[in-house]
Amino acid sequence: MNWTNLLKSEMDQIYGATEGLIDLVDDDRLDWKPATGTNWMTTGQLLMHITNACGMTVSGFVTGDWGLPEGVNPEDMPAEDMLPPAEKLPTVSSVAEAKKLLAEDKLRAHRLIEEAGENRLANEASTAPWDPTPMPLGQRLLGMVGHLENHKGQLFYYLKLQGKPVNTMTLYGMGVPT
Repeated sequence: MNWTNLLKSEMDQIYGATEGLIDLVDDDRLDWKPATGTNWMTTGQLLMHITNACGMTVSGFVTGDWGLPEGVNPEDMPAEDMLPPAEKLPTVSSVAEAKKLLAEDKLRAHRLIEEAGENRLANEASTAPWDPTPMPLGQRLLGMVGHLENHKGQLFYYLKLQGKPVNTMTLYGMGVPT
């Protein structure tokens, strides 16, 4: 298996489909969130989370830098700091900002896959701050691609609940909604 090719091809498809969904978001709906239930992100918070759901975590795995202050070990962080409630999450100020950040995240992820190299991706054991189980670095990064894909699906349903004309084709980035 070639981890580099697998990761990049999966990323390209998911980032592309995600960008297509972001194009359907209206700036005046960034504060929208589902009316029932609790701990929902607003659309703007979801967009912000999407823009660092893959590349930022790929960076953490490849470089060991999780963006925390010096001396802070993510394994020692309280659960609420690791995964804060929705109301504490940052938001984007516009769809244009989300698209810019998503493009930067994709470039970052691609660069870090190259930096890691095929040997590390296939052979280096990696743990996560939230999961100490060792697994190949490539598998960890593929999990982060899956993380982005899950939130892409969440955005799809947010758009559907907002009455946007989305369908299976738009979910997978294969066409314009009808």
